[in-house]
Amino acid sequence: MPGPGPHMMYAMGSGLAMSSLTNGRFSPHHTLTYTVNAFFGPDIGSFSEWLSSTMGFGHTFASALADAIHHPFFYILILGLPLCFLYSWVSRVLIQKGVLDSVSGENGHSKMYTWILSTGWWETQAPVNPDAVVVVGFLCICLIGGFIYINRVKSGSSTRNQSYQSMKLILIIASLYCLWCASQIYWANPRRSAVGEEADLGVLVFLATYFFLPHCLCILSIYAKDLNSEQIPL
Repeated sequence: MPGPGPHMMYAMGSGLAMSSLTNGRFSPHHTLTYTVNAFFGPDIGSFSEWLSSTMGFGHTFASALADAIHHPFFYILILGLPLCFLYSWVSRVLIQKGVLDSVSGENGHSKMYTWILSTGWWETQAPVNPDAVVVVGFLCICLIGGFIYINRVKSGSSTRNQSYQSMKLILIIASLYCLWCASQIYWANPRRSAVGEEADLGVLVFLATYFFLPHCLCILSIYAKDLNSEQIPL
């Protein structure tokens, strides 16, 4: 499974595609909520276990919390419903304050999948390196902050131009994320876990090749006539 970076980029890329296809009806507000929620998936249990142990709650409590969050039923109670009500309340407050706009084959044994798995960490329990937390956290903050800046601070741009600028942001963050993962896996001596035990490098390359690229080509083909008749700044 990927870590928080690919989760958020996957969700934001999907949101941008839906925004382009719906001509903005799937708004930046929807995309942002979609992206933030992608961070709080069941995989957050591992991070919760590490955070609880670090804060001194004890290994037993931390392990029980991680198991509960990973459980398909308890995850709904612990995170699903609370986040649903939180998003609804925050959205209503932000709309009232004018911050937001209201809107009417081989089963894993192929060479590709083997390589994706090899970019993870499978030698005992993966250590949580502080520099990895800082780098991954910084890149995720830049992803969210940049998206808000493009779609709210520079809100005078057209919906299509905002989508292009947001896609450029994702590509930049994804490139830096891949560079970090590659440096830890292939350049560091001895090899280190880039993002816990997650195979983020392999997942990002896979998504770029088989998800983002095909969808981008489909979206570009939809607007082929418009692109030929006008220049869209990149």
